[in-house]
Amino acid sequence: MNEFDPAALDCLAALADEQGFERAAQRLSITQSAVSQRLRSLEAQVGQPLVVRSRPLRLTEAGKVLLRFARQMQALRVDVARELGERVAPQSRLAIAVNADSLATWVLPALDALVQQGLREGYGLELVVDDQDFTHDRLREGAVLGCVSTVAEALQGCRVQPLGVMRYVAVASPGFLATRLPDGLHAGNFADTPFLVFNRKDDTQALWVSRAFGIRAPRLRERFVPSSEAYVRAALMGWGVGVAPEVQVRPWVAQGQLVVIRPEVGIDVALYWHQWQLQGRDALLDRIGQALGAGARRDLA
Repeated sequence: MNEFDPAALDCLAALADEQGFERAAQRLSITQSAVSQRLRSLEAQVGQPLVVRSRPLRLTEAGKVLLRFARQMQALRVDVARELGERVAPQSRLAIAVNADSLATWVLPALDALVQQGLREGYGLELVVDDQDFTHDRLREGAVLGCVSTVAEALQGCRVQPLGVMRYVAVASPGFLATRLPDGLHAGNFADTPFLVFNRKDDTQALWVSRAFGIRAPRLRERFVPSSEAYVRAALMGWGVGVAPEVQVRPWVAQGQLVVIRPEVGIDVALYWHQWQLQGRDALLDRIGQALGAGARRDLA
């Protein structure tokens, strides 16, 4: 197979990110017809369609394979430009996937030095948010170059390192406990108690109830709050019982604004960093993994 045109691969990556031809063209500072022409050339080279021209645009399985390659080539170009002391192309950015709770607690401090360096050198770091059980799919599909995940096994061509354990505890405001649970939370009243849930992928609350009361597949009264920061705020406001990272609620517990329910019961979620193995001295992706590892050692169990 002949070598792929880097400009065409950049078009495919832009289409995957922007999910449309107009925005992809704007990002690359070219016309929509140029984007279409480069995509057709790439599709002719591989002999099959790479995108489904829908709204929003989707990649085919072949497109996802080439997207992984395109991401890796972009990362290598960033590394080469850094080593040569050249300014990185303005559209260059490395995407990694993280879960919302990690983003709300330890990830930003861990990556701060690299982001500040990127502002000086020209490259960007894009954070893609998904549930920790699903970020690995983003890596497999080529949407990102690395991810924080609960999956321990590495994909072929990737490497993995343990980060640590994020412990989740059940909390509620003193006012909520006094008015709704004066006798405490127990097996007889949990089904009538509202629980805060991040989204429909989130089963942490059900796992906590199952572990606390020995009940298999409990059914809960769910109140959805799809933001890590807003989730804790909802618990502070007395919207229900939340099961949140201990590292996140620790200050509010210390101030007495939240109370830990059944402190002996917790959900320990082991996190791992996955990344594609790219060759190069002082590779930026390696430095991201090192920074996340150091941050996790500092803030996680």
